[in-house]
Amino acid sequence: MVLKIGRGASAPPFIVMDVIAAANARQAELAPGAPHIIRMEVGQPGTGAPAGAVAAAEAALRSGHPLGYTEAFGLRSLRHRIAEHAKDWYGIEPPIERIAVTVGASGAFPLAFLAAFDPGDRIAMAAPFYPPYVNILTALGMVPVILEAGPETRFQPSIAMLEALDPRPDGLIVASPCNPAGTMLHRDELAAIAVWCDRNGVRLISDEIYHGLNYDSPVASAAEFSDSAVVVNSFSKYFSMTGWRIGWMVLPPDLTRPVECLAQNLFISAPYIAQVAAEAAFDCQDELRGNIARYRRSRDYLLEALPKAGFARLSPAEGAFYLFADIGDRSNDSVAFCARMLREAGVAVSPGVDFDRGRGNRFVRFSYCGPEDDMRAAAERLSRWR
Repeated sequence: MVLKIGRGASAPPFIVMDVIAAANARQAELAPGAPHIIRMEVGQPGTGAPAGAVAAAEAALRSGHPLGYTEAFGLRSLRHRIAEHAKDWYGIEPPIERIAVTVGASGAFPLAFLAAFDPGDRIAMAAPFYPPYVNILTALGMVPVILEAGPETRFQPSIAMLEALDPRPDGLIVASPCNPAGTMLHRDELAAIAVWCDRNGVRLISDEIYHGLNYDSPVASAAEFSDSAVVVNSFSKYFSMTGWRIGWMVLPPDLTRPVECLAQNLFISAPYIAQVAAEAAFDCQDELRGNIARYRRSRDYLLEALPKAGFARLSPAEGAFYLFADIGDRSNDSVAFCARMLREAGVAVSPGVDFDRGRGNRFVRFSYCGPEDDMRAAAERLSRWR
């Protein structure tokens, strides 16, 4: 008997996770005392959770509180802090009833997609893109519509690209700052896209998880320009809390109850202890600003050092902690190129095919959120490696 296998079983891998496994295996093979593998393959801050967040979690563990379920949308005290954060950063005041605490941004996306779209709906996004957008949509029976973006639009979508779509998509995903290129939609550009989506009946999903990690231009939120947009954010990047698996959404009124019902059934709630830590993280701004200063120093160093090491064509590093490098003059196989770099230079980076199925064979992504000394050592190793 042959049993049926569901559509979701055909989801492709998130290749970055495979690179992590390969780097771990390579590290395990090294002799004691050998130079360690430098990790530039994953967007995981090397700084760790803020001290105040850790202290709050420790206090909660000692309190004797059962640390059980919360409301599906999370602790009300945390949602109030998120609302205050939105007012402080963007000048908007979302009611806490429209704020959903989620199991990371990764838990937010399927909730948003399921509530906003049906199987067969077409969801547009610019390539290069964060791979799980496409993988989750495909697993849910939705159809990704890829807009090939390049340096001329800073790897971001434009109104001209959207106007060229026939038929209009049902949704649009934007990310600013974006993964993998580290570029931004500037305020006027995001506003224009939000207005276009509202006028054309296109649901806007705005990935804002790298807000705060911006170096030259201020960030703007889609919620400033549209009451129908879904805003996704996370404590993983700016707040340096990847393993705590805690994120949030600001939802439009028409999706608030549908998302709540889905969250009740799919996740029950985000972990109590992570919510306590996340609330405390808002009071750790001095430490968080120190993290940003470290990322900026690494960015500035690599923008100068990587071209000297043979990586001359780099994306504008406006935000996040990534550099997307065009290696077309060195290789047309980014997977093999990254494997050789790991094996021969001891530097782990991500192949571009994870982020752009059509052109990613000639791109790689460098993540520079690791220790500053490692970022400098990586450039030195790569300058000796060809």
